[in-house]
Amino acid sequence: MLPIAGGTATLHDRRTERSWTAEVAPFRLGAVPVTRALYAEVLGGDAGDGTGDLPAVDVSWLDAVRWCNALSAREGLRPVYAGAETGESDAVEWDRAADGYRLPAEAEWEHACRAGTAGPRYGDLDAIVWHRGNSGERLHEVAGREPNPWGLYDMLGNAWEWCFDVYDREVYRDYRVIKGGGWFDEHWSCRAGVRRRTMPVLRIDDLGFRLARNA
Repeated sequence: MLPIAGGTATLHDRRTERSWTAEVAPFRLGAVPVTRALYAEVLGGDAGDGTGDLPAVDVSWLDAVRWCNALSAREGLRPVYAGAETGESDAVEWDRAADGYRLPAEAEWEHACRAGTAGPRYGDLDAIVWHRGNSGERLHEVAGREPNPWGLYDMLGNAWEWCFDVYDREVYRDYRVIKGGGWFDEHWSCRAGVRRRTMPVLRIDDLGFRLARNA
């Protein structure tokens, strides 16, 4: 995991045409998304079929927070999420003082993705992103494209990533934010500022997650 300096992130929602700025404290973020090999290992299984370096996808938001707690417990850290075993996303509470593993907040994710850059992407599209135009319409192993200036790979493209945040409770109830775009998306979806939402129980083949921790 890499140290990410604090700063600010200005987020935009195209649907509501709303913008807001959030403060981001220093934290740590995985250099790559959680892989199938690590995901299986923590659950007591074995990826074992030559796909271990692919991002772990087909993982719901609830799966991800439970898995974060399992990894924290395995490493002797204080789990971040209470209520994760209920099967109800609204019952999940984030203990912000805990030192265990967690999902990034949306502002953390976007701040880390941009890595001090100001454009829609942190580099040339085909150098940094697996998208529909170059992916062969399939998932690729992590770190197969160039990293951003802070050493983070696959922040855009390959697989969407869960954030902790609720997208818009008034309209979408408990739907959670996803960021980054995936291997089946057109290039315009693979931009730092794009924010989408989906139900926290969804499992799909272009959606995974990345680990965060408090600094």
